[in-house]
Amino acid sequence: MKKRIFIIIFVMLFAFASQAIAAEKSSEKPKPAEKAPEQIVKQAEIKVPGTVVSISKENTYPNSAQDLPYLEPSKLAKAMLKTSEVPITNPDLIRLLNESSINASKVAFWYRAKIYLGQWPLSYQSTETTVNWEHQQINMNRLDNRGAKAVARLSYNQTAYKKVSGGLTAAIPNSEAVQKMMLISAAEKSRLPLAFSTAVGAGTKKPNTYHVSPKQVGYLYSYVPAVNERGRVTYGEVYIVLKGGKRQILVQNVTQQGIGAWIPVQDHVSFRFHAGNM
Repeated sequence: MKKRIFIIIFVMLFAFASQAIAAEKSSEKPKPAEKAPEQIVKQAEIKVPGTVVSISKENTYPNSAQDLPYLEPSKLAKAMLKTSEVPITNPDLIRLLNESSINASKVAFWYRAKIYLGQWPLSYQSTETTVNWEHQQINMNRLDNRGAKAVARLSYNQTAYKKVSGGLTAAIPNSEAVQKMMLISAAEKSRLPLAFSTAVGAGTKKPNTYHVSPKQVGYLYSYVPAVNERGRVTYGEVYIVLKGGKRQILVQNVTQQGIGAWIPVQDHVSFRFHAGNM
């Protein structure tokens, strides 16, 4: 009899212990899965080679500085831009919103309106920014030292006025606004003074010297660098929707289009020197 009671007590204690262990395990919070480190894609820093020099002080043609079309949205524009499900960075569209005034009374809860602003390039997303340091040749200086016995020195002297223009690589709707957005993006990524048009005046000189040995002819080629910017433009039909006291932006029929552009580097020249028998 005592033995049977002992067995019953032992079974009960084992059951209680099992329940306690199970309750303790269930109360433990599962450890969150470790997140993989985020992959941050950084734009490779564009280093200016030693063959490229600034001629901003020496240039006989004064290029006007390219003002990047940064535009701070007004209080109303900020509030309305937040209501759009599609990001909007087009400075021309932001300027339009800044110049708008919408007084929607909260009392007129019955008021409804949908205003069509047209199809706009909404934003530009850059995918690649590279530089061709010898984009377009603008000058060539030649020094014939074949009849001399001493080393001669050749330096840069712009012989004629040269203008270099950039632009989009393909036709695209509302190209002027797209160019502005691409210029902003390329300038931020390259940290270079960019403009879609730059010029070098005749008589522009630089004291850099290159040695031409006897019995040789020296050639100094000069180029204007340019940035090759590539990315995607997002288009959409833009509406302003007024509903009672609420004001919001609605974007419909959203499309994307790939585009590229060449943007010259302003007031910079790249040199390439060559010497030979001819």
